[in-house]
Amino acid sequence: MRTRKTVATAAAALLAVGMSVAGLARATESEASTTAVSQAGALSPASPGAKDVIVHLFEWPWASVANECTTVLGPKGFGGVQVSPPQEHVVLPGQGYPWWQDYQPVSYQLTTRRGDRNAFAGMVSTCHAAGVKIYVDAVVNHMAGGASTGTGSGGSTYSHYAYPAVPYGTNDFHHCGRNGTDDIANWSDRWEIQNCELVDLSDLATESSYVRGKLTGYLNDLVSLGVDGFRVDAAKHLPAADLAAVVDPVSGDPYVFSEVIEGGTGEPTPEEYTGIGDVTEFRYGDVVGNAFRDANLSGLNGLAGQMRLGSGDAVSFIDNHDTQRNGRAKLTYKDGASYALAEAFMIAYPYGVPQVMSSFTFSGPDQGPPAASNGTTSAVSCGNGWQCEHRARTTANMVGLRNAAAGAAVSNWWSNGSNQIAFGRGANAYVAFNRSSSALTRTFQTSLPAGTYCDVMAGDFSGGTCSGPAYTVGSNGQFTATVAANAALALHVNARGGGGSTGCTTAAVSFAANVTTTFGQNVFVTGNTAALGNWNPASAVALSSATYPVWTATVSLSGSTAIQYKYIKKEGSTVVWESDPNRSRTTPAATPCSATWSDSWR
Repeated sequence: MRTRKTVATAAAALLAVGMSVAGLARATESEASTTAVSQAGALSPASPGAKDVIVHLFEWPWASVANECTTVLGPKGFGGVQVSPPQEHVVLPGQGYPWWQDYQPVSYQLTTRRGDRNAFAGMVSTCHAAGVKIYVDAVVNHMAGGASTGTGSGGSTYSHYAYPAVPYGTNDFHHCGRNGTDDIANWSDRWEIQNCELVDLSDLATESSYVRGKLTGYLNDLVSLGVDGFRVDAAKHLPAADLAAVVDPVSGDPYVFSEVIEGGTGEPTPEEYTGIGDVTEFRYGDVVGNAFRDANLSGLNGLAGQMRLGSGDAVSFIDNHDTQRNGRAKLTYKDGASYALAEAFMIAYPYGVPQVMSSFTFSGPDQGPPAASNGTTSAVSCGNGWQCEHRARTTANMVGLRNAAAGAAVSNWWSNGSNQIAFGRGANAYVAFNRSSSALTRTFQTSLPAGTYCDVMAGDFSGGTCSGPAYTVGSNGQFTATVAANAALALHVNARGGGGSTGCTTAAVSFAANVTTTFGQNVFVTGNTAALGNWNPASAVALSSATYPVWTATVSLSGSTAIQYKYIKKEGSTVVWESDPNRSRTTPAATPCSATWSDSWR
C-alpha cells in the first residue's frame, strides 16, 4: 500500500492566518497551493491495492449495493465501489427528483433517498466481508443552491447560506459578487473558479479553519463506519491546499481521487491535485472512446503517452455520470458493443485505476433513478430501469483477468494497422480486440505458459471448466483462434483447465431452404462473406434440388462470426431476390463446429 501524500501541514497553517473572512487574498492562496503540492511530489498517494477495478454504482440504494457486493462484485474480484453522496441532500419533487439533488448537501447527517445511517453502515460491513472496498463521492466544495427549497432528506431546514444542522452561516461562504452575480462568469479566471458559485451552489469558504474542521469531521465520521476512501467532487473549485488541509487530518490512510476536469488557459490543472491523491483523467475516455467508436485501435499502443497524467496518478474511465449526460462521453451504454469493448480494453490495459460505470437508464439529462412516488430510490432490478453495465461478461469477467495480470506490462503487441489489435500482459494474460465488420482468424504469439485456456469474453470459468470456447496454447506460446466481428477474446492464467469446448476456427454450415420454383429456376445463397459470394449473384453458392422443395448445400464459414445472407432464384440472366431484411445468424463458436440453418423463401 502506498502512503498518502502529506502536503498541507506547513503551507495550510500559513495560508489560514488572517483568512477567516471569505474570499480574502485567494489569488495568493491559489498560487501557494500549487507550490505546496509540488513540494510534496516525492511522496505517493494511497492506492486501492492489487484489486483496483472500481465500479460506480450510480445512485444505487445501500441495501442493493450490499447485495451486489455479496453476489457479484466480491466473487468477480472487483476491488471497490464508488457510492453516491451519503450526506443529507435537498429534495426536489417539483423537478421530478433529479439525480443532481444528491449533490446539494443540507447537512452531514447520513440520511438520503437511498437509505439511512444504519443501512449505510450495514452496507460497508457487508461489502468488506465480500472483500470489496467502499469509496464515497464526497461533496466538500459547496452546499445546496439558493434555488432549492423545502426540507432536506433527513428533515433538516435550510436556506441559502444558512444550514443550521451543520451549522453554517453567511460568513462560511464566498460571495464573489462579480458581474452582478455570484456565479462563475469567466472560466479563464482562477479566482472566480475557486471563489464564485458553481451553478448557484453555495460556495464554502474552505480557507476557513472552521469550515475545514466541519468537512474533516464529516469525512472522519465516514471513516469511522469503515469507508475506505473518497472521490472528491468538483475538486478544482477549491484550491489544492484547501483540499489537502481537509483531507490530510482524516484518520487512517484513505484512498483519495479528485474529479478535476481539464480546462483551458487560466483554469486549475489536474497536476495541482496529484499531491493529494489520484486524479480523474478525462483524456482517457476521449482517446479510447474515439478509438472504439471509430474502429481505429492501432493507435492505442503506448496509450500512457497520450494522457496528461502518469499512470500512477490517474483514474481512467470511458464515461461517468456527468459525461453520459452532458454529451462529452464518446461512448456510453447506449452504444452497445463498441462501449462494451472499450470497457473491456480499459480493464485489460495497464493504465491508471480503471473505473467502470453502472448506470440507470435515462432519456433526459436531469432524470433521476427509478423511484417510488415520494422520490425514495427503488431497489435495483437490472433491466428494469437499471442498466447494470458492470454485470456484462465483457466487463465482469475481465476483472479477473486484470487481477491475474496485476503488475505485468504490455507484451506481444500486434495490430493490423487499423481496427484489430492484440496484446499480452506478460506471462499472465492475453487479449485480442476486433472492431472490424468481419472475423479475425490468426495464430497469436503470446508469453503464456502452455496449457488450455478459457476465453472469458465468450464464456465463464468455474470449477476448472469453461462454459464457452477454450484454446490450447502450445509450448511456443502460440494459439490459433477466430475473433468474431465486433468482439474480443481474453485468456488468463487463472482461467485454465480441462472440460472446456474447443473454439471453432471454421464451421460447416448446412443451408436448407424450402423454396418452390418454376421449371428452369435454380436456388442459390449469397451473403456478406467471400464464401457466400459477397452479395454478388454471379458468385453465389448453388443449392442442390435433390430433396426438393428443400434446397441444400454445406459451406465452410469462419467460426463464431455474424453472417448476413439471402436466397436468390436464378434463371439465365434473371435474378429474383427474396424480400428484406437480410437474414442474420452467427456461426458456431464451440464444438461441434457445424450447424444447419433451415429457412423458407419469403
